[in-house]
Amino acid sequence: MGKYYFLADAHIGTKIVLNTEEHEKKLVEWLEMARQDANGIFLVGDIFDFWFEYKHCIPNGYDRLLGKLAEITDSGIPVHFFIGNHDLWTFGYLEAKIGLIVHKTPQLFILNDKKFFIAHGDGIGFENNRTSFMKWVFHKRFLQKCFSYLNPNIGIAIGRYWSNQNRLKHQYDCDYKGDNKEPVMIFAKNFCKNNDIDYFVFGHRHILLNKQISEQSRLVILGDFYREFSYAVFDENELQIMNYKL
Repeated sequence: MGKYYFLADAHIGTKIVLNTEEHEKKLVEWLEMARQDANGIFLVGDIFDFWFEYKHCIPNGYDRLLGKLAEITDSGIPVHFFIGNHDLWTFGYLEAKIGLIVHKTPQLFILNDKKFFIAHGDGIGFENNRTSFMKWVFHKRFLQKCFSYLNPNIGIAIGRYWSNQNRLKHQYDCDYKGDNKEPVMIFAKNFCKNNDIDYFVFGHRHILLNKQISEQSRLVILGDFYREFSYAVFDENELQIMNYKL
């Protein structure tokens, strides 16, 4: 049996990273490493710090990453791309031109005879009124259509400014809230009461967690790939969180 790789929250393009080009190269190197023995690769949201597809234009600055992803999918290795709250505005380009399998909702997978529940994690569990409203705005197709009428130079500039301000605001808000307050923990514990799940895998929170939550189930939160440079790998035995250093 081959391995399955999981990575989230690279936020390629974020201004928090001093050298965005080297940051992108490091993710490309990780992808090349993973492809050597991967049965599948799961990118669990916020891989891009901002992504919005216009009909005839996509954000620039991701050439190496997109090229490597296309190379991997062309070789027959499936790459699953879960939208996050920073890169949810994908309308077909990543599927048609890059070959990614794009997921806009949580998904269940059977991998090496184990059942996985995989999602980015935003909107999972409890959320406040502001979070609910912002998620509604970002996912509203009419508002997405309105945004698409902006000149791409203006629209992408606005999007990147918002993304960077959001990441700067929340970059230190990454502490584990505890088993009784962490939204994805609450969700996972409730969900596995009536569903047989071996692994819940989430991103979004920018924390590292690999914790048994029931006799059968484990909760894994993937950290990020711009500070921790963390990821997870699953073989026929177990899922482990790793750190990528090159």
